[in-house]
Amino acid sequence: MDKTYHLNGGFKPTTKRFADLDGPDFYPTPAWATHALIDNERFRGDIWESACGNGAMSDVLEHTGQQVISSDLFNRGYGEAGHDFLTSKRTASNIVTNPPYNAAEGFVASGLRAAHHKFALLLRLAFLEGANRQKTIFTESPPSRVWVFSERITFYPAGAQVKGSGTTAYAWFVWDKDAASGTEIKWFKPGYKEKFR
Repeated sequence: MDKTYHLNGGFKPTTKRFADLDGPDFYPTPAWATHALIDNERFRGDIWESACGNGAMSDVLEHTGQQVISSDLFNRGYGEAGHDFLTSKRTASNIVTNPPYNAAEGFVASGLRAAHHKFALLLRLAFLEGANRQKTIFTESPPSRVWVFSERITFYPAGAQVKGSGTTAYAWFVWDKDAASGTEIKWFKPGYKEKFR
């Protein structure tokens, strides 16, 4: 059976992120996408990367000068393997991660509980849509800031040749427990993709 099907059952488009239907949804985050976040958001205290994969995001987060804790449900040869963020009792000052595509809402709930200061998720911009999310996440615990990418992120399976451009818009959703209520929409300036390529 071909494992390269998009989640909706159709054949995977060659320029879109697709899921491994056996369980892990593993697409390392390009370094420039994490640099955009840490250039525009300040973190005090430790940072937990709770879906660290092969450490691509953790390596960039170390540039903040803060202690970085890395874990993942699956063993990718980096960080603490076998750690399920959705059921974990661990807490941290900050949590920054790119969650598995099919577990984003669960990561929001767990992150809100486990982060003392900031919780940042890299999500599709379309995460803003949806009646259920409007009634739950965005009414009860809306993000403080949504940082929209001016440049498209393309995710590739580990080891794949990097070429072309993505067709899906992404944003960093940041819940800041020290901020006033309400959601601010911001845009990253173009140039991160080329600067950190």
